[in-house]
Amino acid sequence: MDVRYPIGKFEFDGKITSNVLNTWISDLEQLPFSLREAVKDLNEEQLDTTYREGGWTIRQVVHHLADTGMNYYVRIKLALTEENPVINTFEESRWAELPDNYLPVEVSLSLLEALHIRFSNLLRNLSSNDFEKIYTNPISGEITLGFTIGLYSWHGKHHLAQITSLCERKGWA
Repeated sequence: MDVRYPIGKFEFDGKITSNVLNTWISDLEQLPFSLREAVKDLNEEQLDTTYREGGWTIRQVVHHLADTGMNYYVRIKLALTEENPVINTFEESRWAELPDNYLPVEVSLSLLEALHIRFSNLLRNLSSNDFEKIYTNPISGEITLGFTIGLYSWHGKHHLAQITSLCERKGWA
């Protein structure tokens, strides 16, 4: 197993159907609870352990998931309300070094729970045409909302697996 990508890199070449979207949205709904479960018994030293050499700590991964959740949520709302907006990217590694990444993980767990309630409610009330709307990422180019939901679903499972696989390797699970 590649500890950096324990579930592999995101790949999707199929058609984004309503069933596929429902699965991805369900993943988003479940993520905050799965994440909370994964870290609930970890002490401070364990939270400050990197999931791989040169990687982020579990604490930083939890805060990163809240950061990316907010960014993805804004991207979706911009694409729903503007014609092909150009989104801002963000320097994830630099964000992970900011002082708020040393807060207790509960701060980001609570934020992620509330955010994902709003996020999933929004997504479950969109039309199929809405998922075809696009935004432009200055690095990746034009991206549909449907593809974005798949990428974000994978992103959550990817980081959750980094945490759970570390816990298994260390015998913390």
